[in-house]
Amino acid sequence: MAQLRKRSRKTLDRTLAKARTRDRYRSFNKLTAIVDDLLPDAALEQFELQLRGLLARCQHTLQPDLRVLVQAFEFVDMARKVVGIGSVGTRCWIVLMRGSDDDDPLFLQVKEAQRSVLAEYGGISASRFGNEGERVVAGQRLMQAAGDIFLGWESAEGIDGKTRDFHVCQLADWKGSFELDGAIPSGVAQYGQMCGWTLARAQARSGDRVAIAAYLGQDTTFAHAIAGFSAAYADQNERDYAELKNAERDGRITVQSGL
Repeated sequence: MAQLRKRSRKTLDRTLAKARTRDRYRSFNKLTAIVDDLLPDAALEQFELQLRGLLARCQHTLQPDLRVLVQAFEFVDMARKVVGIGSVGTRCWIVLMRGSDDDDPLFLQVKEAQRSVLAEYGGISASRFGNEGERVVAGQRLMQAAGDIFLGWESAEGIDGKTRDFHVCQLADWKGSFELDGAIPSGVAQYGQMCGWTLARAQARSGDRVAIAAYLGQDTTFAHAIAGFSAAYADQNERDYAELKNAERDGRITVQSGL
């Protein structure tokens, strides 16, 4: 038992250590480099003014004390970010801000917020929020026990003349993740319980907790359904990966690894 506790402690220490490296200083070393401009000088200057204006207006969506804090940082530079799979089709920008000196950087992410994909299927004709960015921020604040202090929202006109909604957040703020390497079965089980508890808390805060509890009931039907879905999902991932490797081997696609 003592040996198990020792291994669990080591896993926790690695997780915390990794989380602490995911901060603005790591982003500063990783992201600050001279890159080619994607726009001509005149268009780039105009877009920078638009982005500066968005950030200035966004400050009014923050609490007064946090507004004072972010006003201590000045705009330095910006770059377009290539978004992940879940955000394909949305515009996203990284903004480098500078505080008291060059050793005081702050990276903000300005990400386009589109209409919820659930709105069409949930019988919602219009959002109660006038800005889709505000909808995203309100949802995060409602569901998360501790969120980003610089979460805000605004609208801005792009270089194509269209106005879009955005939400603003920090690029790196000590987000941690579970370390699977070296984890023991009981640790993985505890991690699963923590994920379930976190999700349940978020659903209870954002939905009708009484209706959710009544739907789940007292037996294990729902738990078994979720376990079955998880196993099927894992199997599908393995099949998809096998198809990817087959396509690479046959020359149908080119795969680049180690990115």
